[in-house]
Amino acid sequence: MLTSLAAAGLAGYGVVLNNTSLIVGMTVLCAALTQRLGGLWRWLPIVVYALAFTASLALSKARPELWSLVGALALILGLGLLSIREGARGRETEWLRGTVQALEEGSVKLGEARDAESIIRAGIVILQNLKVAPHFALVAYRRGTPMILAARGAFEPFIEQPIVPGDNDSRSVQADHWVAEEVLALLKRPQRRAQLVVNIYGRATQHLGLILLTREDRDFGADEKSVVESFARFLGAQLGQVYAIRELRDANDLTLRALGAALEHRDDDTGGHTQRVVTLSLRLAARLGWDDERLKAVRWGAYLHDLGKIAVPDAILHKRGALDANERASMQRHATIGYDMLQDLHFLPAETLDLVRYHHERWDGGGYPSGLRGQDIPDAARLFSIIDVYDALVNARPYKPAWTRERSLQELRRQAGSQFDPQFVEAFLRMMSEQDDAKLVR
Repeated sequence: MLTSLAAAGLAGYGVVLNNTSLIVGMTVLCAALTQRLGGLWRWLPIVVYALAFTASLALSKARPELWSLVGALALILGLGLLSIREGARGRETEWLRGTVQALEEGSVKLGEARDAESIIRAGIVILQNLKVAPHFALVAYRRGTPMILAARGAFEPFIEQPIVPGDNDSRSVQADHWVAEEVLALLKRPQRRAQLVVNIYGRATQHLGLILLTREDRDFGADEKSVVESFARFLGAQLGQVYAIRELRDANDLTLRALGAALEHRDDDTGGHTQRVVTLSLRLAARLGWDDERLKAVRWGAYLHDLGKIAVPDAILHKRGALDANERASMQRHATIGYDMLQDLHFLPAETLDLVRYHHERWDGGGYPSGLRGQDIPDAARLFSIIDVYDALVNARPYKPAWTRERSLQELRRQAGSQFDPQFVEAFLRMMSEQDDAKLVR
């Protein structure tokens, strides 16, 4: 900046010397120095030359020649065009720098997202940081119906609004281009003078949704379209991966649920047992603040907890009355047999396997198969053992009639600290009590 001011000062000294070459030379040098400064500094050479030229004419008191005026005007116009071009280039450079930064920061957030909702929230923040348009919306499909799941600007009031055909057409909305038209029609015409619609695709060209951007002024340039399209490809890859994992998990869940249901057909007296213990286990785990991954592990463990009974003979499984020592040993082996059978299912989390193997351990160390005690028993197994015993108490079994709810809860309270984790029992009792209070209110 000081060098530029020095050049401007020397141009002024050229006026005193009436030296046109010095004025022009210092003006050009000033122009070269100020272009990198940006802002109003780019216009300093024009101002300097205009003042210097006018001052030199005033001091010489001679009538200026036509070609001198033409040359001065040409220099001023040239400097002006140079300033305008450099200004545009500077804005483009700044936009590219901001775009790269937004994409870099956004890619980190997208990489950290673990579900579709988090990915969509991160995606809308990236679009906002790209500063391509003031109004934009992300449309995706829920149960086949397109909906605006996230938006900014004029689209924001329409978040969670389903998009339906304007003419009540029954065609598949996912296959028709008018989805974008219906979304754009939500805005006033001036707000959507310039429009950009980009499709989001996942794996194998699976159509996942749309990104729509609008603004009031200029049309979208090629660079802007390219940036948004690149972002849409990355977003689609992330969403596609999450959806694929979700589909796989759903398939696993259905398979394990079906397996659990099939096991019950061997034991008619416990019909519905699996679904009951799944429901109660998830309620108690949620009450204890367990996250979604742990809830999934408990659910799968509850489906599979009696898998090992496949190896127990029917004569033992359906025996009415007490088991002898050999029969009891055969029954107790079902926990380790079930655990061993699941070893090749590598998608099962460790807590699921722990639940299957250790759900008959006791807090005082008197359980099976390993005689674990207290906190050494895995959390999922300690929790599930309470639910499993409670369901066995309140429902009839070959060896006993059904107990009342009150008697069963009292038995759990009595066994807290010996058979069961006392803190988990207390949480279960409070949960059941609150359920009773809710029924009374209704």
